[in-house]
Amino acid sequence: MPFLKEILKYKSLSIIGTEKNTGKTECLNYIIQSLKNSNKTIAITSIGIDGESVDAVTETPKPEIEIYKNNIFLSSEKHFLQKQITAEILDVSEKQTSLGRLITARAMDTGKLIFSGPPDTKWLKEEIQNSQKYGVDLFLVDGALSRKSTASPSVTESMILTTGAALSANIPTLVKKTKFICDLIELPVFETNLTNELLQIKNGLWAIDSDNIIHDLDIKSTLLLDKAKDKLYSKGCVIFASGIITNNILEFMRIQKNIKETILIVKDFTKIFVSQEKYNSFTKAGGKIMVLLKPNLISICVNPWSPRGIVLDSQKLREELFKAINLPIYDIKALD
Repeated sequence: MPFLKEILKYKSLSIIGTEKNTGKTECLNYIIQSLKNSNKTIAITSIGIDGESVDAVTETPKPEIEIYKNNIFLSSEKHFLQKQITAEILDVSEKQTSLGRLITARAMDTGKLIFSGPPDTKWLKEEIQNSQKYGVDLFLVDGALSRKSTASPSVTESMILTTGAALSANIPTLVKKTKFICDLIELPVFETNLTNELLQIKNGLWAIDSDNIIHDLDIKSTLLLDKAKDKLYSKGCVIFASGIITNNILEFMRIQKNIKETILIVKDFTKIFVSQEKYNSFTKAGGKIMVLLKPNLISICVNPWSPRGIVLDSQKLREELFKAINLPIYDIKALD
C-alpha cells in the first residue's frame, strides 16, 4: 500500500493535526494496526497527553490509542501505572516530567493506553535516538492537538498532517486554510553555521549582522515590540525571533523602508501565529520568513466528519486538496 510504503522509508514520523478532531489519533491507530503483524519494531509516544476516551476540552468522545504485543511505548509514570496491559519496563528516565519520570516499556499483550511523553523537542529527540538500542524500525509521535505545539515536528524524519471538517465545514475554505498551513511548513531554511546556537536561545528578538555575529536586541518578545521599535533594525535586517511571531511584528516590518531586505527567522513553522492576510501583505511588500528547522511533510490525511455532525464529500475533498497542495491525500476510513 503506497501510504504505508512511504512511511516505512523513514525511521521516525510525527502526526500533527490542523485542528482537534481532524483524525490524528485515528491515523496513528491505523498505522500501528497495519504494522502489527509485520516484522517491524514500532515505538509510540505523544507530545502532551493523548489516548483519553473523552476530550478534556470539548467533552466529546475520542478514539483511544491501541497498541499490540511487542510495541514499545513511552509514557509518564502516572499513565504507565494506569495502564491495563502487561508490559516489560526497558528504561526509567532520570529526568522528571510534570507527571513523573518517563517510562520506556515493551507491551506484552494488546490494550489501550493514555500517553504522556517527552514534553519538549530536545528530550523527544534524545528518546528517538535512544530507541535504536531496542531495534526500533519506526518511531511514531502523536503530536499536539494542533500545529501550535511546544515541540517541533521537525525532530522526526517525516510528518503527516491531518485536516478535515472540524477545521471548516466548507471545502474551499478548508482547502485554503490547509494550504496556508502547508505553505508555512514548506518555508525555506535559513542556511547558517549559527543554527545550533540560535536554537538554544529561549527568549527575545535577536539580529544577525553582516559579519555573521548574533546580537541581543533587548526586546524580550514580539508582543513588546511597540515599546522597542527603535531597536529592531539597530543591527541589520536579519532578525531572529526565538518565540512566536504574530501579526503585529509582520505589520510593523511591512511599513518599514527596508522591508525588501528584511528576513525574519523562526525556529520552525509552529512558532508562526499570523493570519494569511497579514502574511500575504508582508511577503508582497518584500519581506521574507525563513526557518531553522523544516519538517518533511510526506502526506495529508483527511477526516470528512466533525463532532458537530458535518459530513463532507471525502472524494471531492481529497481531489481539491491535491489540486492545491500536490501531496498524497488519504482518507484512513477509505483505505480498507
